Amino acid sequence: MQVVSISSLKGGVGKTSVTTGLASAALAAGIPTLVVDLDPHADASTALGVRPGDQLDIGRMLKSPRRARLAENVVPSGWVERGSANGGAPAGRTSVLDVAVGSAYTGIYDRPDLGRRDLRRLSAVLAGAEKYELVLVDCPPSLNGLTRMAWSASDKVTLVAEPGLFSVAGTERTMRAIQLFRQEFAPNLSPAGIVANRVRTGSAEHTFRLAEMESMFGELLLSPHIPEQANWQQIQGAAHSIHHWPGDSAKNAAALFDTLLANLLQADGRQSGAPVRDRVRR
Repeated sequence: MQVVSISSLKGGVGKTSVTTGLASAALAAGIPTLVVDLDPHADASTALGVRPGDQLDIGRMLKSPRRARLAENVVPSGWVERGSANGGAPAGRTSVLDVAVGSAYTGIYDRPDLGRRDLRRLSAVLAGAEKYELVLVDCPPSLNGLTRMAWSASDKVTLVAEPGLFSVAGTERTMRAIQLFRQEFAPNLSPAGIVANRVRTGSAEHTFRLAEMESMFGELLLSPHIPEQANWQQIQGAAHSIHHWPGDSAKNAAALFDTLLANLLQADGRQSGAPVRDRVRR
């Protein structure tokens, strides 16, 4: 099982869109996947078509992590029902895409002073996640307790950034934060890479910033880059998988997420100990 946190310290860069795009690719590939919606806004839960019932949300599971019984409290994504009889998975594989539902209750842990014991809460909850090959944790856009809790439970961190000045500068700061967090709390944690999201191919500024990101982050800048998707809000509002949405634009985006997921899972963090070059041009 691989646990991957999807993080950004800057809001509005499409972090949840990348999380759901990767979840869609995992569903199409037949990889048993759990999405943990750790953002108090719970946007990933909405986009995944989840209708919570009597199950505990992730916030209440974190309150009593050793009694959480994760398998009894996850909710199947509504995407599975919209696919084929096998959910779109390859022959011989059954589609599994479950959600640990988000809620505002998780906000009680999103503070900067969590101790080591609290940082292990999500790890304790995920001890019941044996049936999954992949766990994607959608983090809030901050470096407070919830993100640090997610990093403590993760094997890898994937950062999401737009090719803009403030987002690139924020990504550089986040990389430094990961290095410090590894030294103190999670020596086995590694950056899986950086996803350039909402890229506009005709923008001179985006072209410039992408070149800057390549210079700063090297191989940690994952490919392919994800272009701006005009109908992404419509797809999320309808609670559909990108792989099940009609049209060439969605089909092309789905193929990009297929490749991105494969590259992310193959990332081994070989540069995780290398210093990030501080070359954000202001």
